[in-house]
Amino acid sequence: MTTLLFYLIDVSSWRPDQIFGGQVLERTPAGLTIIFIVAVGVLLGFLALTFFDNFRRHRLVFEQELPKEVKRRLTQTLTNRSLLLWQTVFISLAFTVFGFQVYWVYFADEANEQFQALSYKDLRNRRANAATLRGWMLDRSGKLTNALAYYKVNKDGEIVRTFSLEKEMAHLLGTERGTPGLERTLYESNADPMPEAWEILTKYKKPEPEQNDVRVTIDRDLQAYLAQRLGEKKGAIVVLNPQTGDVLGIYSNPAYNLSEAESLGGYLKLESDQANKPLLNRATREFYIPGSTFKTFTMIAAFRSGKQDLTLPGRPAPDCYTPFRGSRPICDAGGSCNACSDAIPLMQAFKVSSNQYFAQMANQIGNDRMGDTASALGIMPVENPADALTRGFFPELWNTRNKRTANALAPARSTIVTGKSQTLYDTGVIGMGQGGAGQMTPLQMALIAAAPANLEGKLMKPKIEADLAPQAFGQVLTREQARVVREIMGTVTEEPGGTGGVVRAKLAGTGITTGGKTGTADKDGVQVYNADGTRKTIKKKRRENGVLVDYDEPVRMTRWDGWFLAIAPLDNPQLAIAVVVEDIGGSGYGGTTAAPIAADVILKAMQLGLLGEKYKPKAPAAPAPRKNRR
Repeated sequence: MTTLLFYLIDVSSWRPDQIFGGQVLERTPAGLTIIFIVAVGVLLGFLALTFFDNFRRHRLVFEQELPKEVKRRLTQTLTNRSLLLWQTVFISLAFTVFGFQVYWVYFADEANEQFQALSYKDLRNRRANAATLRGWMLDRSGKLTNALAYYKVNKDGEIVRTFSLEKEMAHLLGTERGTPGLERTLYESNADPMPEAWEILTKYKKPEPEQNDVRVTIDRDLQAYLAQRLGEKKGAIVVLNPQTGDVLGIYSNPAYNLSEAESLGGYLKLESDQANKPLLNRATREFYIPGSTFKTFTMIAAFRSGKQDLTLPGRPAPDCYTPFRGSRPICDAGGSCNACSDAIPLMQAFKVSSNQYFAQMANQIGNDRMGDTASALGIMPVENPADALTRGFFPELWNTRNKRTANALAPARSTIVTGKSQTLYDTGVIGMGQGGAGQMTPLQMALIAAAPANLEGKLMKPKIEADLAPQAFGQVLTREQARVVREIMGTVTEEPGGTGGVVRAKLAGTGITTGGKTGTADKDGVQVYNADGTRKTIKKKRRENGVLVDYDEPVRMTRWDGWFLAIAPLDNPQLAIAVVVEDIGGSGYGGTTAAPIAADVILKAMQLGLLGEKYKPKAPAAPAPRKNRR
C-alpha cells in the first residue's frame, strides 16, 4: 500500500522551485520533527500522570477495612505495584536516553576532552564539510593568483580542494581531524547559524547564494619565505603589524603536508612522532623560556611603574647582584657586570643585556606591578609555579568574527609567577627572563614587541581575517613612553656594541632602521630521541628488595634556544617579529642565530612592499630607446 502511494504522488511537484518558493522540502522535515517532539512530550506527560495517579487512586470499599498485611497480598495491589515499578524503570530509561543524546549533541563538543580527542575518527564531520563547496581563501592581496586554498579539476575530472602552501600553512589551515583550523572555521562565519525546526516552519526563508570567498591577512610570499628561511631548524617565526594586529606570517617547524593527515593512518603517524611533534604549532602552543628578550617586558613594566630611571651603581660595587644575604648571585654573561665601570642607565643596560640590572629593576618594580603589566600584555599572573602549567588556552586574545575561529587559533596561555611566596631572587630571575617567566609562546613574545611598536602605545589584538576592523586589547604605554622604548630598542641593532649588530649589517644601504632584543635561554631536562623517533635511554641498575635490577633511564639534556625580537622600521613600525630557534648549542647566541633570520625577514617584507610607501622598492627605470643610426 505504501509503495502504491509513492507511485501516485507526483514527487516532481514537490521540488523546491515549484512550491512556495522552495520551502516545502525544508519545512516538511521541520514539521515532522515538531510533531515528534510534541508526541514524545505527550507520552512522557501521560506516563508521569499515571505514575503519580497510582499514589492517590481510591481503594475499593472492601479494601479500606482490611489489614495492611492482607492488602499487600491482593492481586490488584500486586498488579499496581508491578506496573508502578515498570513505569519508574521506563521513565528513568527514557530520560536517560534523551539526556544522553542532549549531552552528546549540545555539550560534549566543548566539555568532554575525550570526545574532542577522538572526534577526528567520526567521518560524519568530513562528509558534512564536503557537502558544500567552500569559498576560496585569498591572501592579503586579494588576488586569485595568490590564493591559499581553492578548487581545481584533477586528472580524473573530480573537483578537489587544493592548497598552494600545503606545508607552510598546515598549522593554520588545520585538518578535518583533530583541532580545527581556518579551513573548518572561517567559512562558518559567512553562513547563517543553523535555524531550529520551529524557525524553519514559521519564518525561515532559503537564503540567496552568497560569495563565500575569504581574504586573510597572511602574505602568501612572506609565509613561504618564513618556511624557507627557517629551513630544517626547529622553532617558530611570528610576524605582526603592530598598528593593526594583522598577522602577516606565522610558521612553526617541523611542519607537515596536509595530504599526510588525510588518512587516519597518516594522522596517527604524525601524532605519534614525539621527537619532532609536527602537529604542534610551536608559534602558539609551545612554551619556551624567553631569556633576555623578556627584558623588553621588564622595561615596559618599569615605564608603567615610573621606575625607568633606575641607575645601576658602578664599581667598586660587587660584580654580581645578590638579592639578599645567603642568596645566589645574579651575574651577567661571563660571571660579572658587562658595563659597570660607570653608573649604567636603562638604555645602556638594555643595549648590552645586563642580567643583574634587570634583576634589580624587577625587584624595584615589585610583583604586583609586574603582574599588572603582564595582564596588560595578555599574560596571566599566577601565584606559584604549579599554577603556571594549567591555564589552558586564550581565545579572547584574538580579534575574530566568531568564537570557532578564535578557539582554533587560541594560543596556550602564557603565565608569569608573581605570588607572595616569591623571594627577591625569584623575582630578579624573572626580570631577566628565566625562572617564573619560562612559560612564553613566540606569539606572546611578538605581542610584547608589538606594544611599544604601536605609535599610540596600544596592544592590538592579532587578527587573521583581513576585513575586520582593528581592535585594541588595551593601552599599555603612553604615546611618549612607547617612543622612548622604541628608541632604547634601537640601540641594540643600530649602535656599536649592541647585541643585535648583525641586523644593521644585513640592512646596510636600505635606509631601514630597526629595534630589537636578543636572547639566549637554556632549558634543562629535555628528552633526547633516537633517529627513529624513539626515546633514547641508558641502562642503569637499582636495588629493589635487596636485589640489583636493570632499568632504562631516559637520556635528558640541557637545550639552548636562540631568540630575537625585532620592530621595523623604527620611525613607524609595520613589523613586530619574534624568532626562536631551538637547540643552537652551548656556544650559540640569539644574536648569531635568530637575529640574522629576523633581518632577512625584514628585507623580504621590504621587497613585498610591507614596510610602507617610503620603503617600497623602486621599479627599475625603463631603458632609453635606441636611436637608429643612419
